[in-house]
Amino acid sequence: MAKLLRLVALCLLLAVPVTAPANAQDRKEVDLALAMAIDISGSIDPDEAKLQREGYVQAFRDPVIVKAILGGSHGRIAVAYYEWSDAWVQRLLIDWTLLDSEAAIEAFATRLASAPISIARRTSISGAIRYAIPLFGRSPFEPERKVLDISGDGSNNDGGLVTDMRYEALKEKIIINGLPIMNDRPNPFGFPSEADLDTYYLHCVTGGPRSFVEVARNFEDFPRAVRKKLLQEVADLGPHEGGPRHDFDIGGLGPLEDGTQLAQSGRKPARNEEDYTRFVRPEYELGCDIGERRSREFWQRRFGVTPD
Repeated sequence: MAKLLRLVALCLLLAVPVTAPANAQDRKEVDLALAMAIDISGSIDPDEAKLQREGYVQAFRDPVIVKAILGGSHGRIAVAYYEWSDAWVQRLLIDWTLLDSEAAIEAFATRLASAPISIARRTSISGAIRYAIPLFGRSPFEPERKVLDISGDGSNNDGGLVTDMRYEALKEKIIINGLPIMNDRPNPFGFPSEADLDTYYLHCVTGGPRSFVEVARNFEDFPRAVRKKLLQEVADLGPHEGGPRHDFDIGGLGPLEDGTQLAQSGRKPARNEEDYTRFVRPEYELGCDIGERRSREFWQRRFGVTPD
């Protein structure tokens, strides 16, 4: 009986086709792998969530951004889009998608526009970063750059420390850019707005060579901010490094309609050799755990309890 079972097992093994694991040589090269992580925590109401979504949809339908996507050395990028809130709440709306033509870009924008909008509870930027690491790891494309684009209206108050997860992402050569939304609307729970959110994002969230923060002054300003941010990411423009400033005119794209000046760095780091963990700003003077401390203090003062 044992011999029969071994024979059956061997036959089953031989019947399964052997597939070599995917490697860099098997994957299509792209100029950029861009993961967009969008905050849907409880501080964002349905109208604000809709403004965020429309901002991204409009951006990918913008002719200048379409031209930038198709104008790189490979003429294509890969994108993924997910929403996040609590430490273990991340919802992948669109998995890795190749944008290599105007039709593909429009199809992506249409899918994004039709996806349902939801709202959750807590704010875990660390959870959003943690989710992105294996997301990039299983991408079917071979990118020249890996960029995580995080937008949100609050500091980390759930899950692990944001700086710990940032370090793990930077070890995998994932650049993190931030789009903080300066939200002064009343929070449903009474939690105060954070006037220093832009500084927090700069020092505690972003990292990697040429990483940057683009600030949305409010939710109505989000479409402008996300458009500018995507242009910088797609065209590989970084923060000013002491050289002259230029209008955004890469490959004949033309300047931004609002006259925004973008800094173009003359130096592109050797991304295969650089230690990305070195590319972080000095420690935030209030501490990168300020969101956790503010949350505990608020719940203790307001309800006499601390969040679980």
